[in-house]
Amino acid sequence: MSRILITSAIPYINGIKHLGNLIGSQLPADLYARYQRARGNEVMFICATDEHGTPAELAAAKAGQPVAEYCAQMHEVQADIAKGFRLSFDFFGRSSSERNKKLTQHFAGKLAENGLIEEVAEKQVYSKADGRFLPDRYIEGTCPNCGYDKARGDQCENCTKQLDPTDLIEPRSAISGSTELEVRETKHLYLRQSRLRDKLDAWIDSKSDWPVLTTSIAKKWLHDGDGLRDRGITRDLDWGVPVKKGDEPWPGMEGKVFYVWFDAPIEYIGATAEWADANGLDDSAWQRWWRTDKGAQDVRYVQFMGKDNVPFHTLSFPATIMGSGEPWKLVDYIKSFNYLNYDGGQFSTSQGRGVFMDQALSILPADYWRWWLLSHAPESSDSEFTWENFQVSVNKDLADVLGNFVSRVTKFCRAKFGEHVPAGGTYGPAEHKLIAELKKRIRAYENFMESMEIRKAAQELRAIWVAGNEYLQSAAPWTVFKEDPDHAAAIIRFSLNLIRLYAVLSAPFIPDAAEKMLQALQTKNDSWPDNVEQALSVLPAGHNFSVPDVLFAKISDEQREEWQARFAGSRD
Repeated sequence: MSRILITSAIPYINGIKHLGNLIGSQLPADLYARYQRARGNEVMFICATDEHGTPAELAAAKAGQPVAEYCAQMHEVQADIAKGFRLSFDFFGRSSSERNKKLTQHFAGKLAENGLIEEVAEKQVYSKADGRFLPDRYIEGTCPNCGYDKARGDQCENCTKQLDPTDLIEPRSAISGSTELEVRETKHLYLRQSRLRDKLDAWIDSKSDWPVLTTSIAKKWLHDGDGLRDRGITRDLDWGVPVKKGDEPWPGMEGKVFYVWFDAPIEYIGATAEWADANGLDDSAWQRWWRTDKGAQDVRYVQFMGKDNVPFHTLSFPATIMGSGEPWKLVDYIKSFNYLNYDGGQFSTSQGRGVFMDQALSILPADYWRWWLLSHAPESSDSEFTWENFQVSVNKDLADVLGNFVSRVTKFCRAKFGEHVPAGGTYGPAEHKLIAELKKRIRAYENFMESMEIRKAAQELRAIWVAGNEYLQSAAPWTVFKEDPDHAAAIIRFSLNLIRLYAVLSAPFIPDAAEKMLQALQTKNDSWPDNVEQALSVLPAGHNFSVPDVLFAKISDEQREEWQARFAGSRD
């Protein structure tokens, strides 16, 4: 049994996320976690809400709530939606937790001890209208690189270029919209990442199995222009982790908090400690996942994230870990994703364009979305959600292929043999031919899942479903039954066992449908088919079953057109 630590990028607290956010980290991480658990491995799957920084303050102000109250409320909202999508987190934490506060202050102290923190006098934008210094994300303007007119002062979300607020063209306050801005001097702490450039470079070079997308982004940030730059880790905000060296005050930094991108990744560790607390366990329970002197040397740590998060997880967070000089676990593999676009344009939170996670669940069950998103994951390039493609995929893959197989087999058996697995007959050449094909396809499916090639895994799973349909069509038990009921019984017994096999293999992708199949078959046996022959004889003759309700209803043209119009550009 292996031990696998899985984290997905933690979503900002400022509202409900769209489907592009879901497929960019949490959903593929859940797929991998479910698969690894099914294979008998010990999994720790961690996520949290990212609650500090400008987005939280702005969203709370817009909602007319104190920021702490807003964050607590939105954490519950996001946790409920995650449950709705069947995201199987072992723990869904909060970056505002006491655990994360203490860990962030601990890391800052260690970095300072090791000479990796520098106090820098810098120029920062001050808003006269707001009466305050504006953190980077409180400033909006036009990106000098691509011309996007809603670029933030830290990064352009359109072209992903890292920016300083003074780089923006026609900057304005994101709070008041005021252009009455001036540059004043203030002091901040900087993480001296540049001192770790060679160490980070060698570490990234050692990860030869990482996706090209991950390494290319990391290398670009390391070597383009001036290379890896030292990064400010404090901000002038009220809401956040107070700046301290461990438990000690940090002279000159009174009233400042740590920058959200410093404390947010540390919450992966913090949330695991929160998990231990919630389960009444001591520190050794979470340290065995994160401290290589406490057992984490045997852990494989895998991260999932969108490409805009890659620089912080390949450089800044590892710099924090390495720079502490302590035996913390570094990530082993980073699965990164391109963007999912929406129906000829982009998802837009600000414009309400696209389907948001709560809206998706209000019109269709989770499995419909899980299947489409995972089978179209933006791995090698950006991908696009269109309602036409969604309709075709659901109707063909889920309804016509998988759902139809389950319905035909169970209904035919009930009509001819009753609601129990029929006895009689033996498996012949057709069954053994399918077993041979399934052996190859299941091993291929496993290899794709292990290597996190998600679209290929989905294609292989669909091919496994198709193989069963082709077998059933060729075997034609409805015809055979007229002349040889025993042979027909063998075909149906084999096919009922195929349904159980499909439930097990499909569970990482479509867990609700998989559970319905197992319930209909009245079995809790969800053992992985390491031996295909044995897997196809789990349900013996005489075993009772019931005919399930329709697993997947088809999407009509009228529904598609209605949804396409509803989600074109305004959020209810």
